[in-house]
Amino acid sequence: MDQNSINQLLNLSISGFSVGHILSAVVTLCVCILAIRLVTRLLNRILNQSKLDARIKQIITAAVRVILYILTAIMVIQQLGINTSSFVALLSVFSLGITLAAEDILGNLAGSVVLISAHPFAIGDIVQSGDQIGVISGMGFYYTKLLNIDGQYVLIPNKELAESRIVNYSTLGRRRVTVKISAAYDAPTNTVKKACYEAVAMTDNILSDPAPSVQLTNYGSNSVEYSVFCWVAPSDFLTVTYALNDHLRTTFAQNQVEMTYDHLNVHIIENH
Repeated sequence: MDQNSINQLLNLSISGFSVGHILSAVVTLCVCILAIRLVTRLLNRILNQSKLDARIKQIITAAVRVILYILTAIMVIQQLGINTSSFVALLSVFSLGITLAAEDILGNLAGSVVLISAHPFAIGDIVQSGDQIGVISGMGFYYTKLLNIDGQYVLIPNKELAESRIVNYSTLGRRRVTVKISAAYDAPTNTVKKACYEAVAMTDNILSDPAPSVQLTNYGSNSVEYSVFCWVAPSDFLTVTYALNDHLRTTFAQNQVEMTYDHLNVHIIENH
């Protein structure tokens, strides 16, 4: 086959594309696919040596693959002899539309990355975010599942959770219970504190270290305020709080300490 025959073969058109363009596009596609596999394999090796969470590794790998495939498509289209400027512009508009439409989804994905990297809690931790408090029972790319104290499952968007103030009650393994109670001014301080310590002794699941304490915290208009402080495991917080309140009423009555309440005294003066 002479050179003219080869040139004629290369200039043949199939559906508007020359054989040369098609061959070039196929070679480019094969090379790009091979390069994507090598880059993905190298990226996985680097990520596996890092301390990143497995979910962050998946997000990074998927994002890199999508970008590489988009670049491959542009290069293949160029090899076919098609002007890609309009394609790139259309792709930009399309990407902008998807970004605006999926703003919440992307925000939740970004929030999940923040939560995974910062690691403010783990599954099973008792946390508080806004007006929600409960046990973390699961976490996905878009939502975190929390079992609140009312026995309800609450799905909190990761974007909202990452931007909020998070209190983790399980990190230190203990939580302080504070119960405030008022006594009459006539009641001696030592007697009131004795009644409070007796109530603490009657309550189960209170930790001995740090030791419980009772402090006089405020002088009110009609009463003296005392605060009982004790430490418990995070899971025992509500149980101990309710039990301590019950026992305080009992020990105050046993020690003849009056629990004060708001009331109005009316004095009638008779004119003689």
